[in-house]
Amino acid sequence: MAEQREKPKDIELKLRQVEVLQGQGKSVSEAVPQIGVTIHTYYRWRKEYGGMSRDQLKRLKELETEKPRLKRIVAVLSLDEMILTEAARVNF
Repeated sequence: MAEQREKPKDIELKLRQVEVLQGQGKSVSEAVPQIGVTIHTYYRWRKEYGGMSRDQLKRLKELETEKPRLKRIVAVLSLDEMILTEAARVNF
């Protein structure tokens, strides 16, 4: 069974929950299990998403989905260029 990935907005909420719990005097090791993740996951999320607003998270997700599309376009254009270069070299 595949694991369910958290959405960026859910990650942001969980990071804020840990901040609130820390403000109430709990340590990170006490606060993190309450949001349902491991300490390693918390620190990875904090490194990646810490300090981002919702708009920034939304833009990050858009860029992540746009990147593979742009890579495919570049690959197709590079292949077209190689074909045209080879064809031009054979004709002369």
